[in-house]
Amino acid sequence: MIIKILGSGCSNCKKLYDNTKEAVKELGIDATVEKVEDFKEIMAYGVMKTPALVVDGKVKVMGRVLKVEDIKKYLK
Repeated sequence: MIIKILGSGCSNCKKLYDNTKEAVKELGIDATVEKVEDFKEIMAYGVMKTPALVVDGKVKVMGRVLKVEDIKKYLK
């Protein structure tokens, strides 16, 4: 599973990244979590609001910071 956090590197983007890493750890799944800060790549996903959570190439959420428990729902 490849998970990407799309954003400019702001505090909300960092929080979503940290929460996602924690969700992966708690679920014990094999996943790669990457930060994407390149705006051309972010725009390629059609994301207009950051941060955004992308799981295996599909945008799941944009424009908000999810809690660890909420992220787990998207990863199961």
